[in-house]
Amino acid sequence: MAVRRAVIQLVLLYFSPGVQCFFERISCTISSDCNCDFKPNIRGLEWDLYKNLYGQHLAQDTVSEEVANFLQKESPDRPLVLSFHGGSGTGKTLLELKDWVQGNLTACARSIFIFDEMENMPPGVIDILKPFLGPSHTVFGTNYRKAIYIFISTIGEEVIHRMALETRQAGKEREEIRLVDLEDAISQAVFNNSRSGFFHSSIIQEKLLTSFVPFLPLGRRHVERCARRELCQRGECQRTDVVEAVGGAVVYMPEQGQHFSSKGCKSVPAKVNLFL
Repeated sequence: MAVRRAVIQLVLLYFSPGVQCFFERISCTISSDCNCDFKPNIRGLEWDLYKNLYGQHLAQDTVSEEVANFLQKESPDRPLVLSFHGGSGTGKTLLELKDWVQGNLTACARSIFIFDEMENMPPGVIDILKPFLGPSHTVFGTNYRKAIYIFISTIGEEVIHRMALETRQAGKEREEIRLVDLEDAISQAVFNNSRSGFFHSSIIQEKLLTSFVPFLPLGRRHVERCARRELCQRGECQRTDVVEAVGGAVVYMPEQGQHFSSKGCKSVPAKVNLFL
């Protein structure tokens, strides 16, 4: 959850529409031209993804590349739709999705919508969004194809962990795992799992998702990097003893081998408090 949440926070930081001036608001209500104050810092996003995400080359590469390519298009043929998978997360279920999305997009075409805990959304509800995710939706003078949608789910976690474990057992580096090795398997897992908000969803059937983004399980070295960052934020960068203690105190899986942290970096702040 922590690494996925970090991506979301970074995306929001660099791609939030910002404050529209008074005259732009008036223009949006009376004409077909709605230009938000939208000046994304692509290089800044790439640098922060590199600095703050550990062991997530697939997420780093996919998010930065997809977002950069999308924003280079003045008139994209469809919105950018990313689905994040791996690890548990928290969030809230959104009700009256259609009105909520349409209202925001009418105010500003360059909007970002985030749907957390898709595993808790009743199947069928998310299909309300299907018209907004296709290539031809323009309503009230707003180009719906400029929006970015991010879905978050733990469904597919088993597929991702299995690939990571098999890669390690084969003596290969995790960086050798490619997006193509996982995307189809995640898509099938999400589509066929009755606990998934995308269970038998027409959004997947009609291939309206741009990319499934896997978040790999973290090893001890990644946990220790998280601990070091936490300590540095507190002005305690020199406490290598705490870094090692946190790395040794985290629960790892599977039982035989214990290669990956069961909760990623989620428990790191609490562990740092314990050992400081």
